[in-house]
Amino acid sequence: MAQLSIHFYSNVLHRNTTFQMVIPNDKRSDGFPPAPEQVQLQKKMKTLFLLHGYTGDAGNWVPEWLCEQYNFAIVIPSGENSFWLDAEATGHQFATFVGRELVDYVRRTFGLAMSREDTYLMGFSMGGFGALHTAFQFPEIFGKTAALSSALIHHEVAEMKPEGGVDGKGGNGVANYAYYRECFGEPSKLLESDANPETLVKKIKAGTLKTSDGSKAVMPEIFMACGTEDFLLEPNRAFHAFLEEEGVKHVYMESKGIHDMNFWQEYAAKFVPMMFGE
Repeated sequence: MAQLSIHFYSNVLHRNTTFQMVIPNDKRSDGFPPAPEQVQLQKKMKTLFLLHGYTGDAGNWVPEWLCEQYNFAIVIPSGENSFWLDAEATGHQFATFVGRELVDYVRRTFGLAMSREDTYLMGFSMGGFGALHTAFQFPEIFGKTAALSSALIHHEVAEMKPEGGVDGKGGNGVANYAYYRECFGEPSKLLESDANPETLVKKIKAGTLKTSDGSKAVMPEIFMACGTEDFLLEPNRAFHAFLEEEGVKHVYMESKGIHDMNFWQEYAAKFVPMMFGE
């Protein structure tokens, strides 16, 4: 299992940045430790872009035996506390960084993620929001997306004002109004903007989403899960209901669990075979 840390200059972020990679391209010849059954060895290696949550950074939380068994590489960028969105400020275009620049870099440098059929997204919490939104913003790039315990708080943010809230500054106890405005844009306009994943879903359905290569946008395959004790359960149920109302095919699962790594690793192990096992 090759593990790499790549340091390069991002023209989108206007600074040096680092991302991690895991590539299952080294196989031991001595048989120790015993390797998992290689069910995908004859297939081309695919790539999973992995998005972390709020206050997090780049780190692999998908069990590495899954990479070996299903023959896929993992690319793990750092998105700061950006919600993986394109903000107005210079250097805060994190959706474009992941959806275009980072994919292009991985293609040129490693020959991976060469088509949407080989390129997937997965994230938890803030990264779950990012996995959905980025896949909808760049549907010509990502063929599948998995979102765990997603911070689908766009309706909450849309109601925020610059005063009041739990902190007196329009915040919700996690961050203040200024932070959410920087990530999502003007809150009062959020629901009609492309920062709202529901807007992107409707554009893909209507055929009005403009793709970078001029192709017709095709809806990515969608996998979602949330724990029944998670504080983000209701927003996830609401987005699941939205997709059902729009007639968008997707997988949605709930089971006992809170907002923690135990739940995310459990569902990574459930969704990887669904995504990579065909």
